[in-house]
Amino acid sequence: MAPPGRDHQESGSGLNRAAAALLDDRARICWWSCAASELLGWTGDQVTGSPARRLLAPGRSRTAPGEAHRTMLRHSSGTLIEADVRLMGSGTPGTTLVVAAPAGAPEGWDQDSVLARAVLAQDDIAVIECDVGLRVVRSNAACGLLCPAGAGDDWLVELPGAGIHGTVREFMARVVETGVPVVAAEYPFGEPGADRMLSLTCIRVTDPAGVPLGAAMAAIEVTGRHRAQQRLSTAYRSGLGIGGSLDLVHSARDLVAVLVPALGDLASVDFPDDVLEGRDPPLGYPGQEASAPRRAAVRAHGRVWPAALVQVGEPVPKVPESPPIAARTVGEVVVVDATLARELLGHDPERIRRHMPEGMHHSLGCPLYFRGRFFGYASVYRTRDPAPFDDADIELMQDLCRRTALAIDNAYRFTREHHTAIVLQQSLLPPSTTESTAAETAGVYVPASGSVSVGGDWFDAFGLSSLRTALVVGDVIGHGLRATATMARLRTAVQTLADLDLPPDELLARLDDLVQRMVGEAQESDTVGASCLFAVYDPVSGVCQMASAGHPPPAVALPDGRVEFLPVVPGPPLGVGDNPFEVFTTTLPVGSVLALYTDGLVRRGKDSGGGEAALLEALGRLAGAGRSPDEIGAELLAGHPTPEYPDDDVTLLLARTRTVTEENTATWEYPADPAAVSKARADILVQLADWGLDEQMFATELIVSELITNAVRYAGGPVSLRLIRDRVLVCEVSDPSNTQPHLRRAQSTDEGGRGLFLIAQLTTRWGCRYGTRGKTIWTEQILDGPTRGG
Repeated sequence: MAPPGRDHQESGSGLNRAAAALLDDRARICWWSCAASELLGWTGDQVTGSPARRLLAPGRSRTAPGEAHRTMLRHSSGTLIEADVRLMGSGTPGTTLVVAAPAGAPEGWDQDSVLARAVLAQDDIAVIECDVGLRVVRSNAACGLLCPAGAGDDWLVELPGAGIHGTVREFMARVVETGVPVVAAEYPFGEPGADRMLSLTCIRVTDPAGVPLGAAMAAIEVTGRHRAQQRLSTAYRSGLGIGGSLDLVHSARDLVAVLVPALGDLASVDFPDDVLEGRDPPLGYPGQEASAPRRAAVRAHGRVWPAALVQVGEPVPKVPESPPIAARTVGEVVVVDATLARELLGHDPERIRRHMPEGMHHSLGCPLYFRGRFFGYASVYRTRDPAPFDDADIELMQDLCRRTALAIDNAYRFTREHHTAIVLQQSLLPPSTTESTAAETAGVYVPASGSVSVGGDWFDAFGLSSLRTALVVGDVIGHGLRATATMARLRTAVQTLADLDLPPDELLARLDDLVQRMVGEAQESDTVGASCLFAVYDPVSGVCQMASAGHPPPAVALPDGRVEFLPVVPGPPLGVGDNPFEVFTTTLPVGSVLALYTDGLVRRGKDSGGGEAALLEALGRLAGAGRSPDEIGAELLAGHPTPEYPDDDVTLLLARTRTVTEENTATWEYPADPAAVSKARADILVQLADWGLDEQMFATELIVSELITNAVRYAGGPVSLRLIRDRVLVCEVSDPSNTQPHLRRAQSTDEGGRGLFLIAQLTTRWGCRYGTRGKTIWTEQILDGPTRGG
């Protein structure tokens, strides 16, 4: 590229005090000359894009175009400089040229021709003039200094890449054609990967008659500003992830991870004890003594956190009260340099060692405030970069701290609701282990952690009539207190319906009706629903019946070593309706281990197949080793990928089956004959004597006599009678009638109606259940002594 002519050098030496700047239509500086930097001390990077009015001292008057006006300008040092300022037309609408010189400069400095030479003489602004064909006809020395190696004279015109204005050649052609200037358009240049940036301003050049002669373009390197903007943009994008875990310490770690290296090379976050211990902080700043801050998170760029500074978990030493320290009471940032930091620390060597990193140039501190509550304090330090924190840095710091305080407040609300829901849910669940004639059971419930609130999973195991046991596992849609409340309603409903001795399919059908009513009552109907598996195991016959409402099938480990999922046909989830549920029936040998669970146990991210296979393998191995249900549950939970912090609630109910041996049962069948009553009384007296239950003979004889009499008189035959001996003495009378018996209080003149009343007085409890043929009336009497059965 050819160097500028001689006239450039001469004019530059004669006008070394003339300063020039180009303003856009919003009076923002888009070009700044080297002479302007010498006059006012501001560099091009510092003022480009800022309003020109910031450089004027208060009390200035308006300057008319074309007229010189003496005014006071702000120097970067803070002093005021008296200068003569003139506003000039640039030849293109939308831009204004401002020329200034110190007061008393030689006359003639503001002539147009002299101005053009002064602009071309700038050493940090590349200037080119092109004809209408965009051929370069003139350029200055700065253009050659910026020119990449091997590039020609027209390298600015042929810059690769396209911005919002298209390529450089395209927008220069539009400027020549339309006269509309392009101001401060940024384009990359230099070697690939160098990340250098130019700011280009292009205007049309015309002759006195207004005929276009070409275009003039000024280019200034804004790499520093561009990199700073990129750094801040990256920090803002990273800040979006703050608080994603809903955990206080994680939020602090997220914050320092953004602050370093975006703003400095060291950063820390301190939390008051109230925050760390889960208590709501009081309104306002309580002071250093009351807040008792501790260090929650630190980060150092490219090295470990200095050992001399306060470490994570340590209390933060108190600092003498001062206006900058008190600024945190109103949420103000504190910007200090090394000298001021030592003054704030009272020149105490120990405080300086604990608070001030070695080699610190500047520090920036900002409190974490939200809803008037003080949640903590964040600090960032510069020990390698001597540049002070500017307005953009401070604004970024405040924004990140506001975002962190909001995340902490959300975490507080989540923690409170999460804790309340867990306490409520665990108070509604049965004991983790139970012992009964039918089975030994153990339940495991682990609430979800992280960003998911506690859900509505539940398990239940409770006794039914005739020593049978009910096993239930369910999963309510959604999370939080609403799901927990729904779970409580469903668990109560299941127990109530099961107490009616309904078969599993009918119980789920009635439970489905309840959920449909709940859906109709809910403000958001799609938030109500559940899946449920209900099973009933009979220890006398070893038969297990179950039905599923959209729930995963149970797994079973048999005593012979086989492990499998039972082929239960799942019906629709509760709340859908219109579809019947199917009963699956199987016979379980003594010692079988049945596992009912929610999908949180087998979920492995998006793939649940691996979890199901792992469940079968672990269940077979542990059950075969003779481990108790409680131990099996602990081992299965330990095999979960995240046993302490699962993504979803994990619920597991294990039951090892037991049986009632044949010597503890007795069964008879009688025709519909009144003589069967005396025969039944004789049979049970012999059996009770054989079992050594002499104390129960009188009551049992009355019970059997009354039940057999009612069956023969009102239901017909055949009538069956069964006695079962265990912790209680069970007496069952079955007949082919479906008529429900009712307890009533007979009047003194009634000849009958007292049978069921007597039975209620003689037994612990009694009831009626229906089967495929007829009904069974059962009674229970408590027996003293050890448990009987196998």
